[in-house]
Amino acid sequence: MGGTLKLGGWLFAVLWLTVNCMAGEPQTESPNGFLHWQSLPKLPNPVGVAGPFVGVDHDALVVAGGANFPKQPYWENDKVWHADAWVLTRDSEESYQWHSGFALDAPMAYGAVANTSKGIACLGGDDGKQVSKKCFLLRWMPESQKLERTPLPDLPAPCAYGAATSFGDVVYLACGQADRSLLSATTNLWRLDLNDPKPAWESLAPLPGPERAFNDTIAQHNGFNTCVYVFGGRCVKSESTSADDIVPLSDLYEFNPTTNTWRRRADLPHPLMAGTAIPAGQSHIIALSGADGSLWEQAAELKLDHPGFKKQSLAYHTITNTWVEAGETPANAVTTPATQWGDRYVLASGERQPGVRTDEVWLIELKQQDHSFGAIDFSVLGVYLIAMVGVGVFFARQNKSTDDYFRGGQKVLWWAAGCSIFATMLSSITFMAIPAKAYAQDLVYLLGNCMILAVAPIAVYLALPFFRQIDATSAYEYLEKRFNRLVRLFASASFTLFHLFRMGIVMSLAALTLATVTPLSPVESVLLMGVLSILYCTLGGVEAVIWTDTIQTVVLLGGAVVCLSVMLWGTGDSAESWSQLAWQEGKLQFANLHLDPTSASLALWVVVIGGIGQNISSYTADQAVVQRYMTTPDQSRAARSIWFAAILAIPASFLFFFMGTALFLFYHSHPEKLDPTFTTDQILPLFIANELPVGIAGLLVAGIFAAAQSTVSTSMNSTATAVVTDFLRPFAVLRSEHGYLQAARGFTLLFGVIGTVIALLFVSPDIRSLFDQFVKVIGLFMGVLGGLFALGMLTRRATGIGALVGAIAGAVIMLGMPYYSDINGFLYATIGVTFCFAIGYLVSLLVPAQQANIAGLTLFSLKKSSSRGPSQSVVG
Repeated sequence: MGGTLKLGGWLFAVLWLTVNCMAGEPQTESPNGFLHWQSLPKLPNPVGVAGPFVGVDHDALVVAGGANFPKQPYWENDKVWHADAWVLTRDSEESYQWHSGFALDAPMAYGAVANTSKGIACLGGDDGKQVSKKCFLLRWMPESQKLERTPLPDLPAPCAYGAATSFGDVVYLACGQADRSLLSATTNLWRLDLNDPKPAWESLAPLPGPERAFNDTIAQHNGFNTCVYVFGGRCVKSESTSADDIVPLSDLYEFNPTTNTWRRRADLPHPLMAGTAIPAGQSHIIALSGADGSLWEQAAELKLDHPGFKKQSLAYHTITNTWVEAGETPANAVTTPATQWGDRYVLASGERQPGVRTDEVWLIELKQQDHSFGAIDFSVLGVYLIAMVGVGVFFARQNKSTDDYFRGGQKVLWWAAGCSIFATMLSSITFMAIPAKAYAQDLVYLLGNCMILAVAPIAVYLALPFFRQIDATSAYEYLEKRFNRLVRLFASASFTLFHLFRMGIVMSLAALTLATVTPLSPVESVLLMGVLSILYCTLGGVEAVIWTDTIQTVVLLGGAVVCLSVMLWGTGDSAESWSQLAWQEGKLQFANLHLDPTSASLALWVVVIGGIGQNISSYTADQAVVQRYMTTPDQSRAARSIWFAAILAIPASFLFFFMGTALFLFYHSHPEKLDPTFTTDQILPLFIANELPVGIAGLLVAGIFAAAQSTVSTSMNSTATAVVTDFLRPFAVLRSEHGYLQAARGFTLLFGVIGTVIALLFVSPDIRSLFDQFVKVIGLFMGVLGGLFALGMLTRRATGIGALVGAIAGAVIMLGMPYYSDINGFLYATIGVTFCFAIGYLVSLLVPAQQANIAGLTLFSLKKSSSRGPSQSVVG
């Protein structure tokens, strides 16, 4: 024990020095906005071009076609249309090279363009004589140093001066002119799916606003799904017959491809035409350039004295439906599309003032804002984490056997066990992902969380008596008594796989959070969490896990109340204004009354049935939860712990979901405080780091960190319990209790390491919603286990062969669900329960087997047996 204490002391010292050395003074936000601009080698055409096709293929920038006035003064000379194409390659971040000598089949400019994995889609355009409907792909072949052209289906009609976007390999083209006059501007929206074996253009619902050209078209996620946004541009005055009667536009529309519907969104702060925009992060659109029409009528008189277009970028946030200024720009080139190059963007050539082109090429990247997290916050974080490890060191002295290590000697207080059940279901997933879900979408998932009230009686009056009756250490001991050992081993192995993935998801989510508010990278955060969790869980066993869970419950619920209060206070509005805005934006939506099980807008029946399935699986088949049933002295107090956890979950669910609504209200009032580099799942940490008082922010971040550790330690302990109890003891692998205790610690360490490695693989800011991923993982693994327990408890005819076939068939079906079905992941657990139960029962009827003694192991015989397990005289 002395060696353990010395190790703990050294760890505390290292951790304390680390967090204090990393701590620094808060930094102020940069005045330059969201973007960092960097010059690239200039276009080989020194005059520059307007209206080129610009895209990226095989990590090379392609600029093709365009038009300019090569002879000055431009107002006395004709515009020239070009077929020339240039390719910019890079050997490193500092080494770029232009390649020339390429050309399109014919001169073309002002067409629409979009990047796809199959090449750069070039759509329509103007050749100086007429508008074209021809489309083609441009591909850069790095091995042969050639630019290849592949035909695409023609547009439904000629089109130029519109704009295109893509997501996946589906291309959308919006608006534009059917001929060379603005009087022919359209509201068309066309779609081409390049993954279709025979791709063809499809006409979609037209834009509900005025006909326009020189608009922007961008695909971006709105919290539910990826939509197409069309904004700005120009049209002619109503009932005018002259193309010179131009009206600059500032309206914005959102097209939902799932429903084929449009909706009007917030107008831009000022008109924007012939500009370019980029999708930034998960939910921002940044307009890099554009003409606001302020000097439109004077342009002919000003000529070269024109000051150029306003160098000011704008940012639109799709979730809060707000616009803000995104900072001054070093250049404002219009009539050229921006394109994504890796994780950055390129703005190449274009028109810097009426008639005057530029040969400048800019590389643009999102710049993460500085966030305040100073020495005091770091100190609080360090002390809190040290205290959590201290809990593990304290309980290490009390573990003399595997019963102590896995069940706490059955002397844990019932309310602490209840807090642990609640925290096991809570963790950092609930604390961050649920508010993020409500912030991005609505309150539809709330009812699913409340289904615990429907499941708690099942856990108390059905599942609990079975486990206490057989004095189970592992939940899967029941399956061997009811069916056979093979079913037990299958279930235990499935549970172990589930919790390894659960550890990965929870740690990756917390790591992404910590990386946004501390100098730690996501990888470093995962490693620190994993090491600390392994240390205190390996030492302290289940009691350390339960008491750290209890501390987390108090800290996170208290922190949630503080956050909610600050959010609502920070909006500066009245309760009436909050409710009115939230209602208008759909944030108070509780239920969707459609029947579609595949919709991102979750149907009411999906929420109810899915929520019941998830809770049944967790409360009857999850060793991490069932293990808590066995830590109290008797069944009565175990039942109290279940009811306590269930009742606590209801106000907590309302609290966490309304935190998401409050986050929406706060950032709708302060959109300038949003950071495009943050993912949706990081919105709460962004608020905590920037808006909470010093010290409180540190405590909340520490709570998030430790909540993830608590969940990880729960998974480590319960998987070690399952392996030792289900795989080692039945085969008498070891000869002494001390040997099993050492094996328990060894497997705890091993699974902690494996979970940490999985977390490192899961760390990805590209995941739209970790809540959705977590729900799918629960369903894929736990649904089948729930079906096994239901099959055993609710039927007398089910046999071991039927149960095993049902479990394997259910697992195969569930593994194929994400690939062969669009059904919402919220239903996965219920589907798993249903398939396992139905197939298992049917096989049991068709292939009867010799029935073992199942007295006291089904609902029909439960009352005939004692419903109480061993108890000890401990006050709880």
